[in-house]
Amino acid sequence: MLDVLRYGITDYGVRFKLAYFKPASGLNPETLALYNQNILTITRQVRYSTCNENSIDLLLSINGLPVATVELKNQFTGQDVEKAKQQYRRDRDDRELLFQFKRRALVHFAVDPDEAWMTTRLDGSKTRFLPFNQGYNKGAGNPPNPNGYKTTYLWEEIWLKDSWLDIVGRFLHLEQDTIKLNGKSAKKESLIFPRFHQLDVVRKLTADAKAKGAGQNYLIQHSAGSGKSNSIAWLAYQLANLYNDYNARVFDSVIVITDRRVLDQQLQDTIYQFDHVAGVVQKVDRNASQLAEALASGTNIIITTLQKFPFVLDKIGELPKRNYALIVDEAHSSQGGEASKKMKEVLTVIDLSRSAKESGGSYGNEDEDEEDWVRKSMLSRGKQPNLSFFAFTATPKPKTLEVFGHLNNQGQPEPFHLYSMRQAIEEGFIMDVLQNYTTYKTYFRLTKAIADDPQIHKKKASKAIARFLSLHPHNLAQKTEVIVEHFRQCVMPKIGGKAKAMLVTASRPHVIRYKDEFDKYLKKQGYNDIKALVAFTAFIDRETGISYTESDINGFGERELPEKFETDEYQLLIVADKYQTGFDQPLLHTMYVDKKLSGVKAVQTLSRLNRTCPGKEDTFVLDFANEEQEIIDAFQPYYEQTLLAATTNPNRLYDLKNRIDSFQIIWTSEVVFCQGITNG
Repeated sequence: MLDVLRYGITDYGVRFKLAYFKPASGLNPETLALYNQNILTITRQVRYSTCNENSIDLLLSINGLPVATVELKNQFTGQDVEKAKQQYRRDRDDRELLFQFKRRALVHFAVDPDEAWMTTRLDGSKTRFLPFNQGYNKGAGNPPNPNGYKTTYLWEEIWLKDSWLDIVGRFLHLEQDTIKLNGKSAKKESLIFPRFHQLDVVRKLTADAKAKGAGQNYLIQHSAGSGKSNSIAWLAYQLANLYNDYNARVFDSVIVITDRRVLDQQLQDTIYQFDHVAGVVQKVDRNASQLAEALASGTNIIITTLQKFPFVLDKIGELPKRNYALIVDEAHSSQGGEASKKMKEVLTVIDLSRSAKESGGSYGNEDEDEEDWVRKSMLSRGKQPNLSFFAFTATPKPKTLEVFGHLNNQGQPEPFHLYSMRQAIEEGFIMDVLQNYTTYKTYFRLTKAIADDPQIHKKKASKAIARFLSLHPHNLAQKTEVIVEHFRQCVMPKIGGKAKAMLVTASRPHVIRYKDEFDKYLKKQGYNDIKALVAFTAFIDRETGISYTESDINGFGERELPEKFETDEYQLLIVADKYQTGFDQPLLHTMYVDKKLSGVKAVQTLSRLNRTCPGKEDTFVLDFANEEQEIIDAFQPYYEQTLLAATTNPNRLYDLKNRIDSFQIIWTSEVVFCQGITNG
């Protein structure tokens, strides 16, 4: 259906255009006239089956072709948006032509007066709905509407002719992923419809760039789970085709700076669907001369790496008659090592005097990352009038916000657009890693309180807590025992027995020592169901002079680690700085922290746990090195209204038991008391 709407059909050599989309400029009046002839309709109570009298509440069509269905519910009749979702899952047969994936309706909305949700694929009980809400108070939902329903924006804004045709023409696209199934690769297709914040950020950025032209800075704070890759792809395409009110292109080229390996292919595939024109996106991965040629020739969209960022800035300064949009993807590389080292060297050479002054004459700062280097590189060159800068990050540092943020009504810098961690959590796209965060002091106090409880049979409880009580971890061997036993008892059964954990250590030598302690303890206990991997950049121990490499210890190359860690063979990953940021492994359930963390580094580190996957219901952090309040304070600027109990109180279990007893569902006589504790 999407292909037919965009490119028409050919019958006996005659080509028929079935829809016309609004041209980017007013240079062709004929195309604009054809666009104005599109007929958009909304039809009520549409019967869609030849087998029964079932009907859909609303059908949205373009020139008679169905593109969206809508189920409307009203709480006054005892029904809400959840009922609409269930209706799609249970009563709407995805074999019916109207509901067949890709062939007819492209998106299905579930709507009540308060919330809107949507899906592009009906699949019975497995149908997954995504929120299409504006967000409220930096969280989920919609803001109050004094003039009507909270979901009025759907028909007053989203479904209006210009908006709706823009979404169908320049946002909707088919995404193909390669997934592994039983050891074999398979193709998975998804039809991508923008979530509200994605649509909103692209439209607001392009509108502002159209009005102000080149020379602006934009900071976009979008949490993990926001779908940044798609947002960047849509933004790049639309900036490359942006014309001002005088029908002149705003940008001659759009440059996307990213280290995501999949983004360049995704960009090419997505943009090809919009235009069916090859060569719109050029990947620059060889050398500076290739990049210089692409910039000078005016290639529509150029995609390159963070390491080439300083060269891009210099080259743009040499081409004052051309305007550029520079989109920088979140600059937190998980790989660390040589790539980051080279980039740091390049930027320090460019800005050596400034760097020396800021660091008190010393070179390097372990807390600095690519975001700092990008900011310093921009500042060293000053504002360039032919360059607009669009920076996407989940965790902007205060200095970044100060340099690139927009001033609000109180004169404070803030992001141009926000999709907060809180909203991502409330909408179910990431996990709340603070929900089960605890320091070892609290954990120890809890286990002691349980041990001292006169109502608990000591023999039954001893297996669970005795080991922890006898180990107040003052050294690595004791901490190793705590970690391994906690992992075996509490973590291994999670996510269907596939849960994994990460140990964050203070330094690379600590990684080596921890790995030795893990191997000793696992061998001593005869545990064959746990294996640990390490991740660190190669180094030479100053005390012993011994050289250590990750591949020597793991027994395979560094690039293989993410894939190896995903298998059932390995459960624990011991890291220093490497993989502390930018590493996405949804099976990570628990993190053990033995390193002082503060500020944005604390947020980035703990956020390794926040990815969702089927069967993952919670996460857990056991912190040996930090105070609870320090972590809460670190999350506050990005989390929005962090709520975390100050202590864990075992008496709350009795409160919960009393509440359960009051429902008279569970009877004491029906409870089976198990001797000992199993992994289940």
